Formats: sequence, structure tokens, C-alpha cells
Amino acid sequence: MTSNGAPRRGGRPNRAEAAALHQRLRAAAVRTFLANGYDATTMVAIAEAAEVAKATVYARYPDKRAVFLDVIPWALSRAVRPDAEPADGDGDLRATLLAIGSAAVEHALDADIVQLHRIARTEAHRFPEFAAAAGSFGWAERQQQVMAVLRRHAEAGALAIDDLELTAEHFIAMVEILPARLADFGVFRSPRDQQRHLTHAVDLFLRGVLAR
Repeated sequence: MTSNGAPRRGGRPNRAEAAALHQRLRAAAVRTFLANGYDATTMVAIAEAAEVAKATVYARYPDKRAVFLDVIPWALSRAVRPDAEPADGDGDLRATLLAIGSAAVEHALDADIVQLHRIARTEAHRFPEFAAAAGSFGWAERQQQVMAVLRRHAEAGALAIDDLELTAEHFIAMVEILPARLADFGVFRSPRDQQRHLTHAVDLFLRGVLAR
């Protein structure tokens, strides 16, 4: 491996080198799409951003469309990834949901995430494959995280939930959707107002799921 991450000359890259190159190409492609948009991005521009030969990009992707289909779901799922699941051993469900909600909002308001969502929506008519890949766009992992927390508390008798999947989906919508949509228009609440929104959403959610 050379100092800039390219495979060393004189042989095929090993598995680790190939994986590193793939991540490097993905990161370069994301930067290029963010900077130029889809139409103005070229395979040459992606190669230049990754500091590799154009043939290296074509060896992995047949065209720009294939690059976009690969890197947009990857970027949306990895940027500001959720931390490890908040500690829930003390049974403080409210604190756990506040921590998960805060991470969800942080992800939704990340500048790159906002721009990536805009690009994905703008180009969605060209990429029906995105509908099938929607579960990899970041929220599915968060939904599974919420479901795991709710399941534990429901099994302990603290919650009355008929459908874990839908309940987790509604929780994410309550804490994340409005801030994300406001961000689409360049509107960002103050930290104080955002915390007020999050706290109210969590408390309202808990009033609906706590066992009577």
C-alpha cells in the first residue's frame, strides 16, 4: 500500500487493500456528488477526487449511475452513525429514549445528510432502486435500536405495545421528521428549542405506551 492508500505496484491488492480502496472511492464519490450534483459529476471527477486512475473507478463501477446507487445509501447510513446503544441497565427508559432521540436529530441535521437527502430526492425519479434500498438509508438501524429498548421494557411489563415495529417508527417520526424537514429549507432551531421539542416528544410518546 502506498502512502496515499493506493495498492502497491506489482500485484493484485489483498483483501484489506481492496476494501480500503472501495471506501476511498466511495468517500471521493460522495464529496464529488455533494460538490457538483449528479448531472455535473463525471467518472473522471470521481477518479481525480480519489487520486486514482480512471480505470480504477471503472474496474469497480461500470458507470456513474452504478456509483450513485452504491454510495448514496452507504453515505446516508454511515454519516453521524448512532453511538452504541445507550446504557439501559438501570431501567431509565426516558433517559434512554432521550439519548436515542438526540442522536437521531443530530444525524438528521448533519449538513452532509441534509444535502445527501436533497440529492437523493431530486434524482429519485431516475433511481427506482432506491425504494428497495430505503431500509439502508439510516433510519432502519435506528428503528431496530428503538425496538430493542421497547421490547425489553414491554417484556418487563412496563409498556403496553401491540406492534413494536410501528411504535418504534412513530417514535422516530415524532423526534426527527419535523427538524429534518425544516432543515431542508435551511431552518434550524436553537439548541434550547430543539431540546424542548425532543423532551416533549419523548414525554408524549411515553404517555401513550406506558402500561396503565
